[in-house]
Amino acid sequence: MATAALQAIRDSAPAVLPSLLLCDFGDLKGEVAELSAAGARVLHLDVMDGNFVPNLTYGMPIVEGLRRHTALPLDVHLMISDPLAYAKPMVDAGADMLTFHVEAVRDPVETAGKLKDLGVGVGIAFNPDTPLEPCREAMALVDMALVMSVEAGFGGQAFNPIALEKLRSLRQDYPDLLLEIDGGIDVDTISLARAAGCDLFVVGSAIFRKDSYLAAIADLNAGIQAAAHSDSTLGLQREDHS
Repeated sequence: MATAALQAIRDSAPAVLPSLLLCDFGDLKGEVAELSAAGARVLHLDVMDGNFVPNLTYGMPIVEGLRRHTALPLDVHLMISDPLAYAKPMVDAGADMLTFHVEAVRDPVETAGKLKDLGVGVGIAFNPDTPLEPCREAMALVDMALVMSVEAGFGGQAFNPIALEKLRSLRQDYPDLLLEIDGGIDVDTISLARAAGCDLFVVGSAIFRKDSYLAAIADLNAGIQAAAHSDSTLGLQREDHS
């Protein structure tokens, strides 16, 4: 099942992933149904422990509750100090992808390997100021790299363009690796991220602060397509001048 879910995530790309942190948890079933009807193909869950990051969100019961009401892949972002302590319970609850922060662990290679052993998709996340270079060995073990365009756990931050540099570097060095971005993604920044090589776009307020999820996701997808069109046009222009 994990293999099928991971393939479903790959097949969805490029895709907008609603971050459920801002959804109405009093009507979780209804929210999931509306997001699915609006075209969401993967759901993103931000798990925060109040330790690695200053915010506290939710744990396994929410993942389990979501799994009862949707077959969509669940992409679980572990912004916690000890990801291995909660990895198996998260998988048992229904997580399809577990992403850990390189800043939270002593040995990213060991962490990636142990998560892989659980039969789940594995992602590795980098805060804006964290360099990629020390984690090259771990990158060979994971399915996805998550580039943070804001500092994990803090709201209201401006989009950091360093994320685009990291995406371009990762796309060049790991052409088959899924690339995800989280933080400050809206109709403007999503095009920049797509042009830099990103596959998966985690979106919060640009969906949940809008009146219509359907319209919001459509606008975001249009931003993704605009980047593809721009790349295509640029390629034609280069051919015309060659």
